[in-house]
Amino acid sequence: MLKSHELLGFMSPTLANEIFTFTHDEEKPTYRAVLQAVAEARHVRRVFLERQSRDQRHAAMAATLAKPSMDVAASTLLRIWLVKKHTAMLVDFLDALGIPNEKGVVEDLPGAVDDAKLKAAVDTLLARHPPEVVAVYLNAFNDMNTAHWVNLKAMLESDARLQLGGTV
Repeated sequence: MLKSHELLGFMSPTLANEIFTFTHDEEKPTYRAVLQAVAEARHVRRVFLERQSRDQRHAAMAATLAKPSMDVAASTLLRIWLVKKHTAMLVDFLDALGIPNEKGVVEDLPGAVDDAKLKAAVDTLLARHPPEVVAVYLNAFNDMNTAHWVNLKAMLESDARLQLGGTV
């Protein structure tokens, strides 16, 4: 099971840039907070990063957020991106599992889910959404929630369609 900082380290630079661009354009307070955390971790002022080209800044942000000490900032970034940009995917997954949700957000998750339902839900996601985004979501879902489903963990470790950067 990958932590948020590991997800940012293993995902493609294209997807990382997409996440940063979306957050910059749609969720400015989150972007500024993450940028500030990156600046502090790099021992520079935020303005130093802001003056870089967006591609250069985003590459620096991805590299910094891939460090274990940056897991909270990485988690915040991924959570906002998933909930705000990929609501349909979250809803698809939870609906396929029969879990009541409000726009992909759940109060209480069951302690376990049926293997067949989980496989069908993952297959549905992979048919409707980009595989790399699905892999990031499912890893983040399993890491960020208190209900760690053993069968989802096993799928993430063994299903080639859910691998990021040839890892795990």
